[in-house]
Amino acid sequence: MKEIALFLIAIPLLIFPGCNQKKALTTEGTTAFQLEGYSPIFPVLIGKEYNPVFRVNIHVPETEEAPEVTAIHASLDGTTRLEDIASAQVFYTSGSPDFSDEALFGEASASTEELSIAGSQQLKPGDNYFWLSLSVNETADLLHKVAAVATAVDMGKETLAVPSQERPTLKRLGHALRQHNDDGVDTYRIPGLVTTNQGTLIAVYDIRYNSAVDLQADVDIGMIRSTDGGQTWEPMKVIMDMGEWGGLPEGQNGIGDPAVLADRQTNTIWVAALWAHRHPGERTWWASQPGMSPEETGQLMLSKSTDDGLTWSPPINITAQIKSPKWYLVLQGPGKGITMEDGTLVFPAQFKDGEQMPHSTIIYSQDRGETWRAGTGAKSNTTEAQVVELSGGTLMLNMRDNRGSGPGGPNGTGARSVATTTDMGRTWTEHPTSRKALPEPVCMASLASHFLEESGKKLLLFSNPADQYTRHNMTIKISDDEGMSWPEKYHTLIDEGTGRGYSCLTSIDENTIGILYEGSQADLVFQKIRLDELME
Repeated sequence: MKEIALFLIAIPLLIFPGCNQKKALTTEGTTAFQLEGYSPIFPVLIGKEYNPVFRVNIHVPETEEAPEVTAIHASLDGTTRLEDIASAQVFYTSGSPDFSDEALFGEASASTEELSIAGSQQLKPGDNYFWLSLSVNETADLLHKVAAVATAVDMGKETLAVPSQERPTLKRLGHALRQHNDDGVDTYRIPGLVTTNQGTLIAVYDIRYNSAVDLQADVDIGMIRSTDGGQTWEPMKVIMDMGEWGGLPEGQNGIGDPAVLADRQTNTIWVAALWAHRHPGERTWWASQPGMSPEETGQLMLSKSTDDGLTWSPPINITAQIKSPKWYLVLQGPGKGITMEDGTLVFPAQFKDGEQMPHSTIIYSQDRGETWRAGTGAKSNTTEAQVVELSGGTLMLNMRDNRGSGPGGPNGTGARSVATTTDMGRTWTEHPTSRKALPEPVCMASLASHFLEESGKKLLLFSNPADQYTRHNMTIKISDDEGMSWPEKYHTLIDEGTGRGYSCLTSIDENTIGILYEGSQADLVFQKIRLDELME
């Protein structure tokens, strides 16, 4: 999906509309320099200082004298609203194609569609990369789009055209909800997102204070709310923190991997998370043992809010209700849970049995969260899952499957496993699309249902890094036949870069979808997209 153009300059005198002065592009005969333009599919984020939008590579042959670049011209033509953009920058990354903000070439205000960004950079033989970057105003509408391309380069006495694209990539806006080192925190991970009956968005995630590692570590559950469809967000609150329980430091009482659920009958909001006690420096996935006590095994904890996410209860331990003493571990999704049409609350879950084999499953409550039960394993060697209700009360469980190839794997066989149950997880049936329809690089994914009131039709929404090897190409897909097919025409790439890859989808309203994901441009990125765009 990348749009790349390569152009060997050999042109007559031209008039170029991308320069402020309508400057003529001049060449004497031909030039040996090669210019390449590349427009990546990255979100342009509110709250992020620099957003890479376009890259220019100037290749200087070893036989040529390396010139100086004195200006790069750019066009914002096609941007929904120019006032959304605060400024434009150009950075020089030398011979590296990856974006970096370490070497600023020049900067300009985005007051007009056509920009000329002046600077001074002596080129060197070989590849010379320049990145066009944008800064976005906090008031920018998230449904707007940005068009930004570099159009020409001033080198010495010449102005050389950057190869044009027939259809430059329009950039979607978003929020950098959480970034590395925000509030002094090293890393934010594991997104969960739900829309309450009042229309409030509740986002939950790991606050990993000291490093990016999984439990065991000093980790709490953070929460942030939006009451205007994701346009603005309130300050972060810590809603689950086990402190120094048992006389051990917070680094031995981490709680993480949240899943969030809205009870549609009472509007109680539930968050499930895994509490790990003891085992410093070890990964809880392997350190947790059979048994029931916190000293022996990981604990499944809940917290609830009855006031639309403003305040939260102390952690509630339901481990004894759902865990077999023989299991090594039981935990939630992560991501989100659902309320079934009959009012049953369902979280996706996972457990490691007495042989340490993981299984995806569900946990559910039929009494408004007073008591909880666990289903049986849907399939061996599966872990992080998401659940939706199909017609007739059938539940579909979409599962991370460790049989995939993973990063660098030789076979490219990574794909989601899918199973259904009609008896609350006592028995499971493999779905016809299992291990076929949805490629994955062994990663968490999101599955959600979206109801169209006018037609009475239910859509399924899915998001993950759409690759069988690595966690890049975050993509939203739609099924209009309850997951029997996922037509390519309903695939929307929203971030082609490499990130940690977890995501969570929600319906903001009938016409708008929200997604919170671990992106290439920030720890946690929020975007909202109109449904008709996803189904164009």
